[in-house]
Amino acid sequence: MYSSGNTHDKNFRKSAKTVGDVIGQYHPHGDYSVYGAMVRLSQDWKLRHVLIEMHGNNGSIDNDPPAAMRYTEAKLSLLAEELLRDINKETVSFIPNYDDTTLEPMVLPSRFPK
Repeated sequence: MYSSGNTHDKNFRKSAKTVGDVIGQYHPHGDYSVYGAMVRLSQDWKLRHVLIEMHGNNGSIDNDPPAAMRYTEAKLSLLAEELLRDINKETVSFIPNYDDTTLEPMVLPSRFPK
């Protein structure tokens, strides 16, 4: 989301687009593992500070399932951007992704524990 510019100060984007980008660049497995992580990172009843802002049905505290990714929109929260603020300042090592087409960080350059 960060590398595609889907930040807190921009408009929301379809979750399906983000999931497709992640699968294509970093995680070539099922789409639900990616979407499930996005949903969990947007649920304020599960996390003290959400890392993804989501529009649409992202589940409920009563364990109702979230809407399909084609019906929701998401973007990074301001706090998530703080986690990534120094990512381009050579503070962490990068390794090739699964098909050697891009690089991904080994760890995040976090300024606080997650």
